[in-house]
Amino acid sequence: MSATSSPVRPSQHIADLLDRLHQSSLEQEESIPPAKLVAVKELYKTDPVTSSLALDDLMRDKFIALDRDKAEFVYQLVISSRSRYIVEAGTSYGVSTIYLALAVAEVEKLTGEKGWVIATEKEPEKAKKARENWEICGNAVAERINLREGDLEETLANDIETVDFLLLDIWPPVALPALKAVLPRLKPGALVVTDNTIQSASRYEELFSVLRDPKGNFRSSTLPFKGGLEVSVYMPEK
Repeated sequence: MSATSSPVRPSQHIADLLDRLHQSSLEQEESIPPAKLVAVKELYKTDPVTSSLALDDLMRDKFIALDRDKAEFVYQLVISSRSRYIVEAGTSYGVSTIYLALAVAEVEKLTGEKGWVIATEKEPEKAKKARENWEICGNAVAERINLREGDLEETLANDIETVDFLLLDIWPPVALPALKAVLPRLKPGALVVTDNTIQSASRYEELFSVLRDPKGNFRSSTLPFKGGLEVSVYMPEK
């Protein structure tokens, strides 16, 4: 990562780590047999529960990280919106969390006020690896992250007063429960960013019924990143 090619300008050891993590994520994705993924997704049409369990098993040890261009875009969104209180639903190995923490640090420079990232992860091994990655980054990242392990409907239920930005980088069936868990704390004007909304459109129907409801409280746009990226603004009626 270089200052001329990326909006993110971390310390060199963090830039090197992100390079390694993105490369490992790409290699993992390329190692997944395409036919297996297609079979799991086709199964979703007739048996969503079994399909989701099969996908969980297939991806249990995978990064499933945001692509670099998406992560950089999210970084820019956080800074431009001056979002200080962020929730990430679906942390995995903590790659996108690094970008969020770095963005919060930039917002702190602009506002003079502290921020934080609440990260969620249900897989213990992934949570362990995420912490290791953040420790490599040092306090610039690690001190701004609060990782909550377990069922996100429980871990996000308490101790959060306000949320400026929600990243839904998680299995589609869990996306709407994650939104509902955070919704009472979303500030008017808050951003909700959801990954893979073109690639997994059929699996996001329940979430879309809320985010894309023309009479609802969100204004959404689908951006043409690989797989799709949904950016929604929370605009509740007064």
